[in-house]
Amino acid sequence: MPSTMPREFADFLAGATHSAVHLEMRDAYAVDYETGPFADWRAGHRHDPADVASWWRPWLDLVQETVARGVVIRRARIVSEPVSEYTRYLYDGTFTNVAAGEAVRWLPRRKASTLALPGNDYWQLDGKIVRWNHFTGEGQSAGGEITEDPATAKLCAEAFEAVWDRAIPHDQYEIH
Repeated sequence: MPSTMPREFADFLAGATHSAVHLEMRDAYAVDYETGPFADWRAGHRHDPADVASWWRPWLDLVQETVARGVVIRRARIVSEPVSEYTRYLYDGTFTNVAAGEAVRWLPRRKASTLALPGNDYWQLDGKIVRWNHFTGEGQSAGGEITEDPATAKLCAEAFEAVWDRAIPHDQYEIH
């Protein structure tokens, strides 16, 4: 999760009235392997759940504020197994998302084979508004795109619920 976020995304999430879902389908996203949180994790650093001040960040404030407004935030990750190093990194830090109020589930990619899924990661608010997250082949952000097209919203809502129904809650998922 980013330590900072674009104001545009915070404003987007502020528009949610009852639900926000996020489907992630990549095994890696662009990170700096030499510096930053991923490099620290590779060097052995792990967040101490008891030391909240060391890992709390603006994203978690936004999640907590959004959940406090009555919005249910759910995140589903489709992952290849054995998991990538980056997925292992995400897994190790997901307790922070849960602590802020997100519900997170993991779906092994082989169990997603019969699901009709959109071609990109996305956020969806209230089952109506979709924000696509576009990425380059190297996993770098290629920007977002928002649509309120009813057919697209229906596709994304149905895809997310299908993934969610098959996925394993974070506290029960064991990485392989």
